[in-house]
Amino acid sequence: MSRELSPVKLLVAGTLLLTPIFALAGCASQSLEAREERPFFQEEQATDTHGRKSWLDRMIEADPGKLQVEMAGDYQDHPPAVVAVMPFCDEGDGNFTVDKIPITFRNHDQQDKWTWTDAQRLRRAVMGYMAQREFTVMNPIAVDAVLKEHGIDNMTKLRAASPIQLGKLLGADALLYGEVNSYEGYYFGIVSAYRVGVSTWMLSSHDGETLMRETGSRYSVDLSPAFSPQDILVNSAMTLLDFRDVTLARAEEEVSRELVIRIPTSEKLKQQIEVAAIAHADAVEAAQLEADLSPAQRFRDRAQADLALSMPVGNEGASHFGKASYIIP
Repeated sequence: MSRELSPVKLLVAGTLLLTPIFALAGCASQSLEAREERPFFQEEQATDTHGRKSWLDRMIEADPGKLQVEMAGDYQDHPPAVVAVMPFCDEGDGNFTVDKIPITFRNHDQQDKWTWTDAQRLRRAVMGYMAQREFTVMNPIAVDAVLKEHGIDNMTKLRAASPIQLGKLLGADALLYGEVNSYEGYYFGIVSAYRVGVSTWMLSSHDGETLMRETGSRYSVDLSPAFSPQDILVNSAMTLLDFRDVTLARAEEEVSRELVIRIPTSEKLKQQIEVAAIAHADAVEAAQLEADLSPAQRFRDRAQADLALSMPVGNEGASHFGKASYIIP
């Protein structure tokens, strides 16, 4: 059998090889041209599950953490539009622990500074995810300034302060409080983990009632299985390297994200925001249209209006009455 390729066979083979390439190139060029013409304002997909750990995620990442959320029954009837996130507090002693053993020995001032730092990291993480929702979140600089002005400088005083009065001072519909329950590390050779836990509760500034309670914790776990003494030594060193600040920050972000994502979405509040935004845009356009009129045009319009107000209407009015076909007694 001859192994030589005839021109026909070469043509067929070339066609078979090049057709998919040209087809892919055509699809790529077409998608590039149409990419910027894709419409905005589509319905977002997987909003309830994106960023939320499933049982498979917890199994793979060996995360035994859990979250619990309790909402008021009438939350959807009175959703808070403006939320002020209060300073969080840290219930720990201010020293970082690994396996419940302190590895830092800070003095009293250092403990105060570090507990404030740890708590505000969680506060900012929660604020960041709430700002992506239908809430208007007040700037923490403004919130802290008002609290300091009124001498509210610790959690005891903050708990004692009236949420209704604070809401009036801040111009907020609700106040979100929080406390850090756990902020620690664990190390067992081939396993290392950070554990970050936080509790939050939201109070209405209109009646002081509780709108929401949330409690949750998350583990950032690094598990490196080993089957020989050499592997155990190497993997134990590698898991020890997982005690980095960036890993701790990821645990903070994760527990904050999963707490906020469990707050039910308020379609009523979203609609109110849309209506208010459109009304503001219309008012701005009307003001700009008025400002764009030339001084001469504004003068002519004003003169015509003054002239119309000053013209007598006796004769014209008499002619209309004269044409009336009936008389009102």
